[in-house]
Amino acid sequence: MEYNKWVADLEPGDEIEGFYILKTAQIKTSNSGKPFLAASVADRSGTMDAKFWDYAGPLGAQDEGTVIKLRGAVSEYRGSFQLILSRVRPVQEDDRYDLGDLVPTAPIDPEASWQELLELADGTGEYRAVCRRVLERWADRFRTLPGGKSMHHSFLNGLLMHTLYMARMADCLAGMYPETVDRDLLVAGTVLHDAAKCDEFVTSPLGLVTEYSVKGELLGHLVMGAQAVARAAEETGLPEDKSVLLQHMILSHHGDPQFGAAVRPVCAESELLSMIDLIDSRMEIYRETMEETQPGTFSKRVFALDKKIYCHR
Repeated sequence: MEYNKWVADLEPGDEIEGFYILKTAQIKTSNSGKPFLAASVADRSGTMDAKFWDYAGPLGAQDEGTVIKLRGAVSEYRGSFQLILSRVRPVQEDDRYDLGDLVPTAPIDPEASWQELLELADGTGEYRAVCRRVLERWADRFRTLPGGKSMHHSFLNGLLMHTLYMARMADCLAGMYPETVDRDLLVAGTVLHDAAKCDEFVTSPLGLVTEYSVKGELLGHLVMGAQAVARAAEETGLPEDKSVLLQHMILSHHGDPQFGAAVRPVCAESELLSMIDLIDSRMEIYRETMEETQPGTFSKRVFALDKKIYCHR
């Protein structure tokens, strides 16, 4: 029995015990009619699917994002590793564990990244005041919030990392197409495109996303982001035509209504923003998947990409 072994180092046959984050959890029913826990557990090194057969609770979806103590064994099923649990419980007051070993964090310097993002926002001409107003509204949350619940950038500081990487790309690509792209509009839209996730997500005491807020469910971060821009534009005196353009950037950045966009991109800057968002999200999915895949092998099927990927290094 190994204690608190890193998820990334787990191999079939390992028997482990220790403290991990319950990342996702659902009580389901097997083909034989018995309840079981379908979950995923994580530490800062990675995530692994887990099953607890003949289990009806008390742990479930309401405990996502919390620390648990577990005992189990690693097996392989259809080419993927999974943890078969034999014991699991919430942490107790007298438990001793290092939270820094459990919570995944973006591989960036948060303070330096925040300052760089502010500098990019400050270089957006007429849009500068709106960028500053919106960023200052959500500054604390923006710097620490994950970029998602379970997809790409679902770790602390993930939203900041995602936004900064995209803003760097936007700045670069705008310079390549100066006759087509308004750099200030593109960078401003990129800086603000996901800012309203700060009100869309509910986080656990560990800072990880556990669910969506009521406003997040009813409106979503695209609509809330456009509303925030409209308010900030009115407060700072940005002309209405430019306010509408910036709102369009946010409302269309998912590219197509089937992927959550409120409207399709219809100007060069919004088209480019949707592509930059796709590039960064997909590259992060590749990065995270490659970390869990042995060189020279294929990964398990990646839900977000609907395919396996090949790790060649």
